[in-house]
Amino acid sequence: MNEPRPVLVVTSLYDPTADVVISELHDRGIPIVRLDSGDFPASLSMEAEVASSGLQGRLRTPSRTADLANVRALYYRRPSGFAFPHLGAQDAQFAVTQARYGLGGVLASLPGCLYVNHPHRVGDAEFKPSGLAAATAAGLLVPPTLITSSPDAARAFIKRHGPVIYKPLHNPVYLVDGVSNVVKIAEVAADGIDDSVAGTAHLFQQRVDKAADVRVTVIGDEVFAVRIDSDLLDWRTDYSCLRYSVTTPPRGITEAVHAYLSHFHLVFGAFDFAVDRQGRWWFLECNPAGQWYWLETETGLPMLASMADLLERTIR
Repeated sequence: MNEPRPVLVVTSLYDPTADVVISELHDRGIPIVRLDSGDFPASLSMEAEVASSGLQGRLRTPSRTADLANVRALYYRRPSGFAFPHLGAQDAQFAVTQARYGLGGVLASLPGCLYVNHPHRVGDAEFKPSGLAAATAAGLLVPPTLITSSPDAARAFIKRHGPVIYKPLHNPVYLVDGVSNVVKIAEVAADGIDDSVAGTAHLFQQRVDKAADVRVTVIGDEVFAVRIDSDLLDWRTDYSCLRYSVTTPPRGITEAVHAYLSHFHLVFGAFDFAVDRQGRWWFLECNPAGQWYWLETETGLPMLASMADLLERTIR
């Protein structure tokens, strides 16, 4: 009897969502190989040959070995970055580049593998301007948005569309006294815009007069919508204030989120919507590697089973 093909889970050491998925797949008898690309090459090694049938070779961790030609699915979550602290700056930059295009290229080229999601497609979808444009094309409502490095354009936009909020286009972690911090979403006024805006790109967006937020999680063909009630501008800043309830997307939303994911060739997405006082759903963003399991514990929605079903599926 043939052994079940393994699922490759690519994520960092601390990832509670990946932990529960791995446990569920283990209970189903599906073998797992978990790795963090940031462990390369210290405790992760690879060997890959390009043959007429595709890549052949192995990935090795201290406890597991994955046959590149036999991976069932790759669950790509949130791996840490490559680091070569023992090297000088230029040599480290070279080594990081080789690791990214070498190991990264191998992980992105597995034959007959279902990607949840493909790392290259995740990268494409993380560009906010691309996501907003794709949402509009899919038929979703998107608040008026400006991406600019012009202080004058920012002031004019705020005067025309106020109230307006500022959002970072991407949110790297800042260390403040050793504590991780991120730039928060905040409302801005025209007289608060100064010439420092010219220093880089910024995203300004009309603030939705919202009654609630909704997180829509798409896992393959399944759509799970959870209403999140709070008085917060950004509900992610204080989870203790949130109230959850299962909701049903209005007409057209399900088709639109599937169209959005199809545009980026994704099979999973965590969509955030703001629901205004008239009940209209406004698209804010889609995270192609977003968290979702805590919503199952809050609502009882069978999201873990749906994710395991997707990863267990054999596509060849």
